[in-house]
Amino acid sequence: MKILLSHGDGGLLTHDLIDGVFREAFNDAALQEQNDAAVMPVQAGYMAITTDSFVIHPLEFPGGDIGKLAVAGTVNDLAVSGAVPAYMSVGFILEEGLDIALLKKITASLAATAREAGVRIVAGDTKVVEKGKCDGMYINTTGIGFIERPERLGYNRIQPGDRIIINGGIAEHGVAVLGERAGITFDPPLPSDCRPLNRLIVPLLEQFPSIRFMRDPTRGGVATTLKEIAVSAGVRMVLDEELLPIQPHVRGALELLGMDPLYLANEGKVLMIVAEEEAAGVVDHMRKHPDYRLAAVIGKVEAGHGEVILQTALGGARELQMLSGTPLPRIC
Repeated sequence: MKILLSHGDGGLLTHDLIDGVFREAFNDAALQEQNDAAVMPVQAGYMAITTDSFVIHPLEFPGGDIGKLAVAGTVNDLAVSGAVPAYMSVGFILEEGLDIALLKKITASLAATAREAGVRIVAGDTKVVEKGKCDGMYINTTGIGFIERPERLGYNRIQPGDRIIINGGIAEHGVAVLGERAGITFDPPLPSDCRPLNRLIVPLLEQFPSIRFMRDPTRGGVATTLKEIAVSAGVRMVLDEELLPIQPHVRGALELLGMDPLYLANEGKVLMIVAEEEAAGVVDHMRKHPDYRLAAVIGKVEAGHGEVILQTALGGARELQMLSGTPLPRIC
């Protein structure tokens, strides 16, 4: 069997690859947790570490570029794990013939996003490969953050009755990249939601003690991420299609393209599982920021065994599975 594009889409084949290759080879307890960041003890509290690689095509897209994406993706993996992001390393793999002006532009974007997130880039590396070997530029990152209470968030804290919250419109990154790749011009423009979320998440964790768990729905989208959570927590999740926040122009683009928003990537969204009594307060807090005015409760947790059900606007029900196949490769 050979590696397929579908092994990188965050869906079923990705999980098969992780279980059959990486978890088997790298048999470390921190990796076995399968969270977005490993949490390890240090002298004062705990340290969280995450690593990521970015191979997006094209390198620039409405609302961002590979540099901004590299910081946002790394910072968000730390933040949803309950950590305060502090440091990053950045490794560049550059293709022979890349325009230095473009490299400077992307590097400046990366640095600006790091400053916005309050993260220091403290290590780096550069390699150059022959023309035609890496499509311009790839970036690899490692992020380090610090966390006082690693037990604060966990699958084991999720309970029936909890509510599922998202901080804004879904599928925006996927649509922006797909449009740019296909040369489609949308009016109004459809920018990616790519942004670091730690400035949102850290205060929420301080203010709302019943936030049980968080994940960012990147590759595989909202449906795949919730399926992962439901299976790991051993619960059933029920979504209300009419509550899903989708901007009207994004919905129109999706109808034109014939794609399911629940399976498209997001780069500035967080899914939170919150106790029912604090859910409205969390949403109200999010909506005070102009970037998160579409924040909403989109579903609830019930007793179950890993099911994710979408209650449709027509009154039916559809069971959601992990993404299988590659509607949009090279998305991050």
